[in-house]
Amino acid sequence: MTAPRNTNASRPSNVPRILIVGGGFAGMECAHKLEKELKPGEAVLKLISPMDHQLYLPLLPHVASGVLTPQSVAVPLRRMLRRTAILPGGAVGVDPKAKAVVVRKINGEEIVERYDHLVLTPGSVTRQFDIPGVDEHAVGVKTLAEAAWIRDHVISQLDLAAASSDPAEREARLQFVVVGGGYAGTETAAYLQRLTTSAVKRYPGLDPKDIKWHLVDVAPKLMPELGDRLGDKAMAILQRRGLHVSLGVSVAKATESTVTLTDGRELPCHTLIWTAGVAPSPLVATLGAETNRGRLVVTPRLTVPGMDGVFALGDAAAVPDLAKGGDAICPPTAQHAMRQGWAAARNVLAAVRGTPLTPYRHKDLGLVVDLGGIQAVSKPMGVQLTGLPAQVVARGYHLGALRTLTARFRTAANWGLNAVAGDDFVRTGFQRHRPATLKDFEMTDAYLSPEEIHAAVSAQVAGRAMTPQRPDLPIAQLPE
Repeated sequence: MTAPRNTNASRPSNVPRILIVGGGFAGMECAHKLEKELKPGEAVLKLISPMDHQLYLPLLPHVASGVLTPQSVAVPLRRMLRRTAILPGGAVGVDPKAKAVVVRKINGEEIVERYDHLVLTPGSVTRQFDIPGVDEHAVGVKTLAEAAWIRDHVISQLDLAAASSDPAEREARLQFVVVGGGYAGTETAAYLQRLTTSAVKRYPGLDPKDIKWHLVDVAPKLMPELGDRLGDKAMAILQRRGLHVSLGVSVAKATESTVTLTDGRELPCHTLIWTAGVAPSPLVATLGAETNRGRLVVTPRLTVPGMDGVFALGDAAAVPDLAKGGDAICPPTAQHAMRQGWAAARNVLAAVRGTPLTPYRHKDLGLVVDLGGIQAVSKPMGVQLTGLPAQVVARGYHLGALRTLTARFRTAANWGLNAVAGDDFVRTGFQRHRPATLKDFEMTDAYLSPEEIHAAVSAQVAGRAMTPQRPDLPIAQLPE
């Protein structure tokens, strides 16, 4: 076994190492804030991410439906971070005792990164349940690759249905099931249903009435966080469009060509989109720390109890919600992740300088749900809005949350072009040879066991003197 490379061997011993895992909302915001606040040469700052961009997840349904291009929602990390060393790979294990993280680079090479202060923001993956066939036949909406695959797949079902003379095959090709009545599932179903409704006009042999979209959720209400009035309004909008919404129902099993629901219905179907909640990144399990429903238990100061120098935030951490009080924890939303990133940066800076840490506190600003066109429901600061005013608020919020002017311009331009020129129904073919499973897209099986982590760290220690490395540079010396 070749020892994992040591990337820290020649680092000046008096310069603290700050290692951030994850380039999403929380990780990127933390790094960006630290760059602004750290003095020249005060610390070495590194960020581990398998992607070179921050993905704006709330707009993935727009990408899946072709309203936005993938580039619009992928904010390049190097546009935001000028003094942070970005390591292209994924953290697959953490050894808190050795203060080391095992990283698998995008070329498959494993290395070990040491830290003095670790900020864990590995995010989340699509939550799976032990339902036969879901792991093989369902796809989530968590990555750009999944969004691109879904768009190609949905359009290919229309193509195949139009080319078939078999009524049974047509029926199966033209039925689509989205599982999950939260924001992601509702927006995905709404946008893709609009896509197929518009696309079918270009297929003379297809009857629009044959296209059936099913939105399924085990909960008794659609998006209960919105309240009864807005939830009922969203339900009415979807039903007017022809979506079949089934509440109190889940999936019993799935095959390549059928989806069986728990109420006994068997739907002929080749498309199963799974958005039934999220689960923390499997990286969390490698720490051996206390968890709350899979999320790392942290203090209000975002520190992990019993682990020196470790901070955790975002979807992977159960951050106490001091604004609500009691046992409430912050929901896994972009709004909280961004602000936790700022709070974590302040506390890491305090830890480096030996000053007191401060607790995270943020009052939720509200919710927005974009249903396409001029239809939306929003609840900014508790004010309930529907229709065009809600859509203005929803899209205004998204534009404000995108982190660069370039991304905002691309997104606004795409929305404007789509509103004026309509949709194009093109299969790109980029993902046609990729296995369409949650595991393949989200790489949930890439993580190491505690024994493998210990072996990797030990091998790196043993091989440290054998492999000369480029020294780490303090952030003041990195290219501007």
